[in-house]
Amino acid sequence: MTQPDFETVVAIARRAGDAILAVYNGPDFDVETKDDDSPLTAADRAAHAIIDRELGALTPEIPVLSEEGADVPAAERQQWQRFWLVDPLDGTKEFIKRNGEFTVNIALVENGRPVWGVIHAPALDTTYVGGVGTGAWKQAGAEAEREPLAVRAPDGGHAVVKSRSHPSGELAAFLERITVADEVPVGSSLKFCVVAEGRATLYPRFGPTMEWDTGAGQAIVEAAGGRVVMAEDETTPLTYNKNDLRNGFFIVSA
Repeated sequence: MTQPDFETVVAIARRAGDAILAVYNGPDFDVETKDDDSPLTAADRAAHAIIDRELGALTPEIPVLSEEGADVPAAERQQWQRFWLVDPLDGTKEFIKRNGEFTVNIALVENGRPVWGVIHAPALDTTYVGGVGTGAWKQAGAEAEREPLAVRAPDGGHAVVKSRSHPSGELAAFLERITVADEVPVGSSLKFCVVAEGRATLYPRFGPTMEWDTGAGQAIVEAAGGRVVMAEDETTPLTYNKNDLRNGFFIVSA
């Protein structure tokens, strides 16, 4: 299959990030509550509009599945061998808290597996990109040098990523069974990125996530040499385009 122009996709993620920042840096913004009790802001809508329009123009042959446009019947989706998986604003709770740890996520999924992803953190002006088989990199600023990413093995204990906004009793029980040398609290899909860049060695997730929350991060971690597997069966990778777009519990590791 013809490969998309991934550099343009990175630029699209950054433009969506600029639209998010226009809301973030402006006056107080309204917060709505969706049917699943998750928050929604004008920034989510603005980023979705940019990504949906520009990916559609760049690759009209590749459908787009976005959190803000996810009402595609499963029977139709499962005819897709390839699609873009998008979270226009991941970490809306972090956005509302104004702590900077929110992201734009775009992944390319082929045959149920994410093969390329970009995570852009607009408030941090930092971008993470990874393609399975081609490697991963980080860029802190649009004009900065790209730094290669590689996971690292634990040394005497795990540096464990913990969510800022989603505590879990299952996570506490899991951590009692392993050696924890450090804890790294992070919001949004940046949890994947800190494993990919070696700041952490383990991210166990025992809480609800959707496919668009994880696709780009999984591609980046796997491109950096790590893996993303189901918590109940560590030989099974996290897969995509399921009938139910909710993920099971999973573990990200070096």
